[in-house]
Amino acid sequence: MNEKTVICPGSFDPITLGHIDIISRASAMFDKVIVVVMKNKDKNGLFSPEERKSLIQKAVNGLPNVEVDVYDGLLADYARQKEATAIIKGLRAMSDFEYEFQMALTNKKLNPEVETLFFTTSTEYMYLSSSMVKQIASMGGDISSFVPESILDDIVKRLGKQ
Repeated sequence: MNEKTVICPGSFDPITLGHIDIISRASAMFDKVIVVVMKNKDKNGLFSPEERKSLIQKAVNGLPNVEVDVYDGLLADYARQKEATAIIKGLRAMSDFEYEFQMALTNKKLNPEVETLFFTTSTEYMYLSSSMVKQIASMGGDISSFVPESILDDIVKRLGKQ
């Protein structure tokens, strides 16, 4: 039987419990999940891509079929290199869908072998975004119910230096 590999791409700056929800659900459905930090030239991140990779590794430590990587290129090419059968994207709202649908069609054109699957976010995380976490933490707010406990101190320390 061929191993089914799925890719969960994103900027993950920082990873939230909403991301962990999607990754955990994907890990229950696929043999191998690759969480890939995509480098976005248009975004200045709070953490470097390598730091994000390290934070994600801490956060997914209990999921043995999940690996974490960093990639600077086209997601369609990465999926081909990793022989992935699918890309998983989490959707919070209709505004997410419009953008993600466009990206899915583009990726399908660039790599016809890969499918994009949309996971609706669990209701308790529908409002949650990395941007919101950064904003709350930078103003001294409690983000402990938004991010994995294993990386909470890393985020708070970084934002304390701003």
